[in-house]
Amino acid sequence: MKHTLLLLTLLISTCSLALAAADSPAPKIKLSPETEKKCLEVLRAAIQSDEFWPSMHAAEALTLAGKGAEVRKIVEPKLKTDKDDQHRCGLARELVRAGDRSKAAIMFQILAGKNPYGHVHACESLYKVNELGDGFLIRAAMKSENPKKAMMAAALLCRWGNPKAFEVVRKYLEDPDVKTASIAAWIIARVGDQQDIPALKANVKRADDAFTRCYFECALAMLGDPEGLEAVKRNLSSQDPAVKTYSAIFAGEAGAGNLKDKLIKQLNDENLDARIRAAQALIVLAKSEPPKDEIVVTDVYEASNEYPRYSEGSILPLNDGSLLFATTQFVGSHSDFATARIIGKKSTDGGRTWSKPRVLQENTGKKNVMSATLRYLAGPEHEKRPIGLFYLKKNTLSDLKAYLKISHDNAKTFGPPIELTTPPGYHVMNNDRITILSNGRWLAPVASTADVGKVNHFVCSCFISDDQGKTWRQSKGSVDYAKRGAMEPEVFELKDGKVLMIFRTQFGHIGSSISADGGNTWSTPASWGVRAPEAPATLRRVPSTGDLMLIWNDNFDPKAKSHGGQRSPLTVAISNNEGHTWKLKKNLETDADHGYSYISLIFYKGRAIMSYYVSDPDHKISSRFRSIPLAWLYQEKDD
Repeated sequence: MKHTLLLLTLLISTCSLALAAADSPAPKIKLSPETEKKCLEVLRAAIQSDEFWPSMHAAEALTLAGKGAEVRKIVEPKLKTDKDDQHRCGLARELVRAGDRSKAAIMFQILAGKNPYGHVHACESLYKVNELGDGFLIRAAMKSENPKKAMMAAALLCRWGNPKAFEVVRKYLEDPDVKTASIAAWIIARVGDQQDIPALKANVKRADDAFTRCYFECALAMLGDPEGLEAVKRNLSSQDPAVKTYSAIFAGEAGAGNLKDKLIKQLNDENLDARIRAAQALIVLAKSEPPKDEIVVTDVYEASNEYPRYSEGSILPLNDGSLLFATTQFVGSHSDFATARIIGKKSTDGGRTWSKPRVLQENTGKKNVMSATLRYLAGPEHEKRPIGLFYLKKNTLSDLKAYLKISHDNAKTFGPPIELTTPPGYHVMNNDRITILSNGRWLAPVASTADVGKVNHFVCSCFISDDQGKTWRQSKGSVDYAKRGAMEPEVFELKDGKVLMIFRTQFGHIGSSISADGGNTWSTPASWGVRAPEAPATLRRVPSTGDLMLIWNDNFDPKAKSHGGQRSPLTVAISNNEGHTWKLKKNLETDADHGYSYISLIFYKGRAIMSYYVSDPDHKISSRFRSIPLAWLYQEKDD
């Protein structure tokens, strides 16, 4: 079963997703070798210019032309010597765009700094490369009394589906100061929709100079308005270099292939930035890009007779912008006790295609190794961020331990194993489960039993590290439950600083407990108020809104022979009150003949990116990748 499904519209049913295969749209134009050579000549000369911002624009265009390594070689030395925070934002931004995401840390550091000089540029640059980090700094910046800072922060949050951010930008689009409204139009051009056309046209009428007016005209062109597209065409013949330059940018982004000849002519303009932006527009028009609202679904690891189970995965965006998807490869059997190892594949196109697999962790257990967790071990403000690979090593029914290996080279290699669960016993830690608290403490949630063959009853606790994973200790308190107990826990930091544990039960609901001391002791467990079969759930905080996102099986059948019902549907919901109530509930998978479970979830480039296992009627299990724009998840639709 080759399952590569692409959805090209957000206007889809949330109950049953009608997915259709599709390819990226064709380029708008084809460049002759002479024109392509001319574009590169313009950009290579400009990136060496003493004019700082035009040189950064040239770096952007060269990266779009596939010359990221060339850009990094030129720009990185400048970052080491330039002390101007606004310049440093521009340099870091172009290095991120050119394939070094570690430099996003510099923009976060500047935004977090007390000197406001670089704050607007930090927000703008983070918006341009779509890097949000954990979201705290940007959400705070959107509340700034500085309109430019608030708008640039809102621009980034719009790209990540935050409904309130759209409200902020649209408020400024109607600002009495037309200059302020023009900045909002610059944002609306890329994140707006048809509802913004009337406000843009009203601003065209009140703008009293050609340059301000072209902000609104270009935004109209980006939204497909004929008058806006005609204005862009007209403005490319303007005598004002600023108007020509700005219009060229949006001629490319609006897909105006009919303006090819005008843009080629502009490659010889006397103004440096006008030449750069013409070259950039031609490069953009000659590229094919997938739709921004595309939903990507792919069975990255398909079960076979040789490998009948791929399950318990984790995904991480690496510093080069690729995605690393780790999962467990079982040999010859789908049993939890079959021989298995952890393998990984990379994608450089957002999950549409994947590399050949490589081994991340060989089987060092007498039975297997399984259940991968990939985590950055430092926050987004740190330029050097080691990567942790957490996994289980299974020897016997009474010997299952969790381990950590650390990579300092972007997951190319990993260091020696560090044992997390030192007491004897059978310790289950699910995939994609490690939590790092705001105070720096690491929590590894584990469900344990002395011998799963003799005592099939589990008790949850946390293994805790306060020294960046060097040493671990078990929490003083634990969480128990009736029947098979508390199983497969997830731990999560709430806004009040307390730690929530949710866990699998046999009672038709998700169980929960609270810790007020960072995971060391736990309250009496109770139902969390969410129905579920005997299956794990995954909980994360959406960085752009601060809301909680839950993915689980919204189902329970007390008469079912196994697990309290099917592990279907696979459902996602949002909570804006720390999990007390849930809204925007949508089904991701609905086929009752298949099971969906063991979810991993991250947020990247404005998307919810997840993996989960898919079990078929023949008991074969594949690992599926799914990438969904957060904007789709925040759409108000009936379930």
